[in-house]
Amino acid sequence: MLALSSTPFPSVYANFFYIHAMKPSQGKLPLSIIAIVLCIFAFIGVLYNEDTGSLSSASLAKLSPCSKQEAVDNSRESAKVDKNRSKIPAVDEELDDMDDDEKPEFDPTKCDVAKGKWVFNSSAKPLYSDRTCPYLDKQVSCVKNGRPDSDYRHWEWQPDNCILPRFNSTAALEKLRGKRLMFVGDSLQRSQWQSFVCLVESVIPADQKSMRRGRSLSIFKAKEYNATIEFYWAPFLVESNSDLHIKADPKERILRVDSIYKHAKNWLDVDILVFNTYVWWMSGLKIKSLWGSFANGEDGYEELDAPIAYRIALKTWANWVDSTIDPNKTRVLFTTMSPTHMRSLDWHNKKGIRCYNETRPVLERGYWGTGSDKRIMDAVNGVVERMTVPVSFINITQISEHRIDGHTSVYTEVQGKILTDEQKADPQRYADCIHWCLPGVPDTWNQLFYAYL
Repeated sequence: MLALSSTPFPSVYANFFYIHAMKPSQGKLPLSIIAIVLCIFAFIGVLYNEDTGSLSSASLAKLSPCSKQEAVDNSRESAKVDKNRSKIPAVDEELDDMDDDEKPEFDPTKCDVAKGKWVFNSSAKPLYSDRTCPYLDKQVSCVKNGRPDSDYRHWEWQPDNCILPRFNSTAALEKLRGKRLMFVGDSLQRSQWQSFVCLVESVIPADQKSMRRGRSLSIFKAKEYNATIEFYWAPFLVESNSDLHIKADPKERILRVDSIYKHAKNWLDVDILVFNTYVWWMSGLKIKSLWGSFANGEDGYEELDAPIAYRIALKTWANWVDSTIDPNKTRVLFTTMSPTHMRSLDWHNKKGIRCYNETRPVLERGYWGTGSDKRIMDAVNGVVERMTVPVSFINITQISEHRIDGHTSVYTEVQGKILTDEQKADPQRYADCIHWCLPGVPDTWNQLFYAYL
């Protein structure tokens, strides 16, 4: 029930109140009549205080007959209305407290997936394991590599204002029937690719699937669906001297920031392209950037701040997409940066060593650590919003920020060999807090991707 406004009534209503309030009593009025009179005043107050043009059918529907108690409470509440007007929650804040059955289905144009929480669900089982899926690299096979805990596999991301659909392997393959899907980027994008392959491969008969691994291009075929799920290795998207023959020392890496065709010629005739590039840019404060061909020598490079070099390279990528991609035939998506967790003080663990021995997510809402560079996010936004070809973001950054427990840590490999016990005992040096265990966090990235499909 809307309370009376503090604005003075027009004189006609004041006179009405004066006549009936000040007239000598002929006996006590029944309480029901008093309630009706007060309700009339409440309704008049609303009409007077509101712009009648703004009263929609929805707002009128909220007006309901007064109960006796509401009539009595109106006088108490009227003094509080003006104070509380500024505290009316926004739509997303209202939905924050909604039960799941009240939330709308996922709509990428309306649902902000970055706002939400991780919820532990012990009954939720991954659709695969590193023992059942034969396509996982040793680097991300944490259980095989000795990880003893398993809770990290049972956390689910729940957005505040929509329901994220569960991954459906058969439905995903139907969406890809007759199509090529390609993930393009670095080792984190390769993890998303492997996750997607493992999420769908179990429903495909053994004689109807195949995998071909290559140095730059790897292809999983789902023959029954005439579909391919591919990964192309291009950690910077643009050309570099560290694409295939990886230079371990970042200081030796040189980027040709204006050249992309060497890679991009492999992206032609693909139906769905999913790009990423981030972590390789963060290996140093300066990026050696070259204009022109490597054939002309590598001495003419210029050292640029990482965000500046990143923006130039991303513009090269954007120009290729805009000039080459037909949006009626090809969908383009971009996976945002995957955060690292190198500094345990970020989540107030003073005795921690990076992400080592972390077994629970950070549950603080909106948590943000030092492993995500907002300058990079600004660069991506700035470039993409000026593109003519539409690009959809798979926004994984905020949700992954919380998952300090999901990294491979010491349950991984170095130079193709599983860490020894001696190496595991030195997490300060060997804990990998960049890559993620599979099954694990990248499966949620693909749940978001599936929602877009």
